[in-house]
Amino acid sequence: MEYRTKATVMDSPAIERAVTRIAHEILEANEGASDIAIVGILTRGVCLASLLAERIREIEGVEPPVGSLDISFYRDDTAIRLNPEVHRTDIPFDVEGHDIVLVDDVLYTGRTIRSAMDAIMDYGRPRSIQLAVLVDRGHRELPIRADYVGKNVPTASRERVKVFLEENDGRTSVEILESVVGEGE
Repeated sequence: MEYRTKATVMDSPAIERAVTRIAHEILEANEGASDIAIVGILTRGVCLASLLAERIREIEGVEPPVGSLDISFYRDDTAIRLNPEVHRTDIPFDVEGHDIVLVDDVLYTGRTIRSAMDAIMDYGRPRSIQLAVLVDRGHRELPIRADYVGKNVPTASRERVKVFLEENDGRTSVEILESVVGEGE
């Protein structure tokens, strides 16, 4: 299916402000950074996790450990995804006793987050798992809610929300995409 940009809902400065606000909220909720660790879900969640850790270091003077998580084999749709793209999970710290802040770019049905929680638990039992997302677009299928949200973006189910980050895409923005059907016919 082909998509075109319907609207840009966050530009680079808006994303920077959202990341800064989320960093402050994480520090407030956890009374500092001493027990937190940040885990980004591949791909864009990892970039956002690094940005959050950097911002926390700037604010608090302590940089929390950061890891990356590949959930390819934890998804409940692996049977219909013929060739899942597999990456390496890298959690260079013990999750036991940490307050893990799980980071993703877009929260939609909740299935990715459920898979990520299953994957984290295979590494040990954290004290808590908190969720930070840049965009919450609604349409939940599971009872999952983010603790920290950059922006709520109501969407139609036929639309997509796409996060572009400089590290991956050469530009930084959040866009709502709509499907292109029947044009020119």
